[in-house]
Amino acid sequence: MANAPSDWHRLSWRERETLQQPSYPDRQRVEEVFEHLASLPPLVTSWEIETLRDQLAEAALGNRFLLQGGDCAERFDECNPDFITSKLKILLQMSLVLVHGGGRRITRVGRFAGQYAKPRSANDEVRDGVTLPSYRGDNVNRPEFTPEHRVPDPERLLRGHEYSALTLNFIRALIDGGFADLHHPEYWNLEFVEHSPLRAEYERMVESIGDSLRFMETVVGAQAGQINRVDFFTSHEALLLLHESAMTRSVPRRTGWWNLGTHMPWLGVRTAEPDGGHVEYLRGIRNPLGLKVGPSSDLDKLVKVLDILDPDDQPGRITLIHRFGASNVSTYLPALIDRIKDTGRTLLFSCDPMHGNTETVKMMKGPGAGRQVKTRKFGHILAELEQSFEIHQRAGTILGGVHFELTGDQVTECTGGARGLEDDDLATSYRSHVDPRLNYEQSLEMAMLIAGRMARGKA
Repeated sequence: MANAPSDWHRLSWRERETLQQPSYPDRQRVEEVFEHLASLPPLVTSWEIETLRDQLAEAALGNRFLLQGGDCAERFDECNPDFITSKLKILLQMSLVLVHGGGRRITRVGRFAGQYAKPRSANDEVRDGVTLPSYRGDNVNRPEFTPEHRVPDPERLLRGHEYSALTLNFIRALIDGGFADLHHPEYWNLEFVEHSPLRAEYERMVESIGDSLRFMETVVGAQAGQINRVDFFTSHEALLLLHESAMTRSVPRRTGWWNLGTHMPWLGVRTAEPDGGHVEYLRGIRNPLGLKVGPSSDLDKLVKVLDILDPDDQPGRITLIHRFGASNVSTYLPALIDRIKDTGRTLLFSCDPMHGNTETVKMMKGPGAGRQVKTRKFGHILAELEQSFEIHQRAGTILGGVHFELTGDQVTECTGGARGLEDDDLATSYRSHVDPRLNYEQSLEMAMLIAGRMARGKA
């Protein structure tokens, strides 16, 4: 798609029904914020976006593997060096494990530097007979259950842009400064490795990679220059179209329009209406797009959306992220694969084993005792991944990526894993205001299990 369609402009979505948008009380201020955002510098470049698109095209053919992960929803108050570094470290560690075990190059895409908004199943939340607007992420309002905190405020979009820029700037500085140097993967270690049941296996892997690099450099007589840094890309859900369209720009000496607020926006299940505002907006930008698919997705509508977003079947344009749940994947995924095969399209399949495995339990201990919280079981997450690999293998298609909600911090939001966290452990460090995340140890363990499967040639 070299040029945007002739009947498209970056605000044409306003002519369509557009779901999941905040109800701002001051419309004039909304327009002022849009103009301000549209005048601010972009966060990413068009050539970075094209690089990602090329890499995703390789992953669709089985020559790469996509690792996409990060917070369910970022928080403004977590924009600090420790939080950012820990997220970068765990994604680097996971990619190190996948490269070593799977034998494929890894494309790393973080759910950060812009994932400040979340869709909600209801516009309002009721507590003790009090009704207030739902918390929709820090780009919209605040989680505290008070009228002043829950009123949508367009000013928060400006704060979100600032925090996204700060996050991305720090990540780039770390990477360009050698933080991701494969000659020194020990720099990435998190404290938990010293205490993890996986410590010995991880350390053997690090040592093996170091030996391999030294051998290769001895043979060629020079340092492998490109191995001292890695590519890193950003992604977030294209939810708040006021923000997305403000970050959509034309680029000198290049055709088309680009969302320069992220490398890879994705379309959620709740907003994937063929005639809706989100599809209308996304059809006109040149970024690679993620497309979430779940049990509620209508496959006829999905094909229509694909025809709208990718009429030319461009390599790397669409990543189809399926999220069915461990108990449903064997029913829904084969039908999805068959339908995509019927279209003749070549796209990247990625598995999001998080969302379909969410359940609600009552917190039994701690200051939040009695409160209902969301959680996910490590075993269910792994089961969906295992089944997805097997189903794709039988169908002759490639599962070329995974998509996790995770953190590099010591949270207790998902149960199971090597340490055997149980429901009673949730109160220890449950921090998420939206969805539960894998902690650092569970994330590394998951990467090792995926890499083991890939190494056995079953992926």
